[in-house]
Amino acid sequence: MPLSFDTNMRFKFPIVAICLQLSMIILFGFFVGYENKWQYVQKNNSSRQPDGFLELYALFQDIHVMIFTGFGFLMTFLKKYGFSSVGINMLIAALGLQWGTLMQGILHHHKKFYIGIKSMINADFSTATVLISFGAVLGKTSPVQMLIMVILEIAVFAANEHLVGKILKATDIGASMIIHAFGAYFGLAVAGVLYRPGLRRRRHDNEESAYHSDLFAMIGTLFLWMFWPSFNSAIADAGDHQHTAIVNTYFSLAACVLTAFAFSSLVEHRGKLDMVHIQNATLAGGVAVGTCADMAIQPYGAMLIGSIAGVVSVLGFKFLTPIFATKLRIHDTCGVHNLHGLPGVIGGIASIVAVALGATDKTTMAMQAAALGTSLGTAIVGGLLTGLILKIPIWGEPPDQNCYDDSVYWEVPEVEGPNYYFHENGDHSQLQPEA
Repeated sequence: MPLSFDTNMRFKFPIVAICLQLSMIILFGFFVGYENKWQYVQKNNSSRQPDGFLELYALFQDIHVMIFTGFGFLMTFLKKYGFSSVGINMLIAALGLQWGTLMQGILHHHKKFYIGIKSMINADFSTATVLISFGAVLGKTSPVQMLIMVILEIAVFAANEHLVGKILKATDIGASMIIHAFGAYFGLAVAGVLYRPGLRRRRHDNEESAYHSDLFAMIGTLFLWMFWPSFNSAIADAGDHQHTAIVNTYFSLAACVLTAFAFSSLVEHRGKLDMVHIQNATLAGGVAVGTCADMAIQPYGAMLIGSIAGVVSVLGFKFLTPIFATKLRIHDTCGVHNLHGLPGVIGGIASIVAVALGATDKTTMAMQAAALGTSLGTAIVGGLLTGLILKIPIWGEPPDQNCYDDSVYWEVPEVEGPNYYFHENGDHSQLQPEA
């Protein structure tokens, strides 16, 4: 479809992006330095680093792959929005990890601070929050709006994280509450403010998947699924707690896959599997077990949490997403409520139960409940305010007819050579290229 409006991207987007990057450079100059512990020390004729930089670097790389590859490809399911899903994901992640480093460092230290491997991991965590919210508004916002959302959301996220971890002293090692639930409900609140009745009165032609786009999205799922134990264990105390977090996440994810497949078949016509469920609900176990990942809940407890999360996620996609769109006027493009929101709440509740059963003595039931309520409340209020700011016309959101289309903001190459389409019975036929 030819564009019916001018995106005004040529100057607006470069100006905003360059100003933000220059601001990051100036702020880093004032507040950020190298961590002193990076100096090598000699012990037993071998070099090591006392802060465990190299030991944690492998976990950091796993999380980095999740941020840039896993989240990026997971959102490529829209048939004409692959460039934007992967590309804008990369854009906002690159800004987010810089801004997240600053916000978390300043809140925790109140003066100049020094970068170590854990601060790099936490910066990726803050970025994950925005990428979750991005899924709720995918295809309906401009790149400029997303840059503004990064700045606003990470500021609110850092404040909530400080409140939960430092003031309430709750435990959330895999960040079910402060990342997943927060990011989902922040994004849903933004989506509610930016709701477009025209998109829901008739389903948009481009808000659909194709065979190849769903296959690309499944690549993102597999990367996320494989590396999720690293996400949940990266900042756990070295030793038993980190080992426990890895094992619990491993088995929670495995159990989640079985129940997600089973319930996808159960709720769909003639028992067929729905790729939307498989792409998303199979990951819900990693989200739900996060808060109590390092607690002694035993492998069977982790499997129970994962199984429940898989069921709830599938049922959410099948029944809650349509209700959100029609009754609550919240159009959740990627279904982040079902992958991150509901499982994040399950994770918070699971931690309360685990504390009650004596799985940890690091926190109390009251603190865990307060952390969950604070994360949800802060996310919703912050998302509503951010939505109102993003709704200002100067940011240049695309009109309804041009949503979910890469050609609005990208130079899209024309397809050359033969194309193929797939029949429902599984065979394929060749389409002759135009003369």
